[in-house]
Amino acid sequence: MYRYIGNKTKLASEIVDKINELVKPNSKIADIMAGTGSISYELKNRGFQLFSSDVMTYSKFHLIVNLTMNEYPKFEKLDSEINFKSKIPLNRYLECLNFLNNLEGIEGYFFREFSPEGIPENKSPSRKYFSSENSKKIDAIRKKIEFWNQCNFLSEKELALLKHTFILAVNRVANISGTYGYFLSKLSKNALNKIILEPVILNNSSNNINHVVNQGYAEEISKNLTVDLCYIDPPYIKRQYAANYHILETLARGDEPIAEGKSGLRPWRDQYSNFCSKLKIRDSLKTIIENINTKIILISYSEDGLLTIDELEAFLNLYGTVKINIIKYNRFKSNKSTLAKELNEYLIELHKN
Repeated sequence: MYRYIGNKTKLASEIVDKINELVKPNSKIADIMAGTGSISYELKNRGFQLFSSDVMTYSKFHLIVNLTMNEYPKFEKLDSEINFKSKIPLNRYLECLNFLNNLEGIEGYFFREFSPEGIPENKSPSRKYFSSENSKKIDAIRKKIEFWNQCNFLSEKELALLKHTFILAVNRVANISGTYGYFLSKLSKNALNKIILEPVILNNSSNNINHVVNQGYAEEISKNLTVDLCYIDPPYIKRQYAANYHILETLARGDEPIAEGKSGLRPWRDQYSNFCSKLKIRDSLKTIIENINTKIILISYSEDGLLTIDELEAFLNLYGTVKINIIKYNRFKSNKSTLAKELNEYLIELHKN
């Protein structure tokens, strides 16, 4: 996938092992802050039934592809747009990508706002998120996908597969150090590569059946939700996902928001997370715990979190029995960082009263 704040890919097996201890096989699991879906994906492969959601639009597309698709769609309504040579769904997907890869670049929104040659609308200095050539190609591809979507040429899964593929391709050539909070001062080697939409491989196991993907705040999603276990991987630092991945959100939504400030952030307050606020995190946790119909909640947390583990344990004790599992983990840090290499990741079991 891509480097994502708090990504649990390296811990997925360990986390799902714990879930496997706590519930029966084939149980229904809610992953209501799913992010890029690494835990949901591992749960699906272990035979669990998933209800997965996140507040970010790009996350929704990743989840649809990785959880609900076990065969390639046929793109039948694109016959008027693409001269397909094959009737085989996989081949038609490949032909669709080839068509998009061969579009002539245009000087559109991404070129203006995110390339070295662009002149941002707010008159900020040019931004270097992408090379000028890649920005033009991104504009051409996104314009075509949005046109197809507006003309109802794409099903929900076809749109999700194209957006998922597109976002991964864009991320490979982004001139960033990890997130989209800001860009590098000089174009990196990756950023100088030509953007190419590469096909994604679907997991065609039978475990893709009956999974549900949704989008929204966990506090709202948890209402009237009945599951055997709810897994929560909340943000635990001040950095907001909506701000740090604003360009991916713009690609997912297909809009052209005002690019604010020197970094070109989209207006993102509609996706603000209370979990990034030490003053609001308890209220949001309380809402989820009280809303969701389950006896077991498993929370991923870190010693770098806004609340200390003692503070979090004291709060959760109000709602049931708490057990804390500690996982030693190598933190990501820059060469100049003075932080310790190893940190404690916590898997916190809450067995509700």
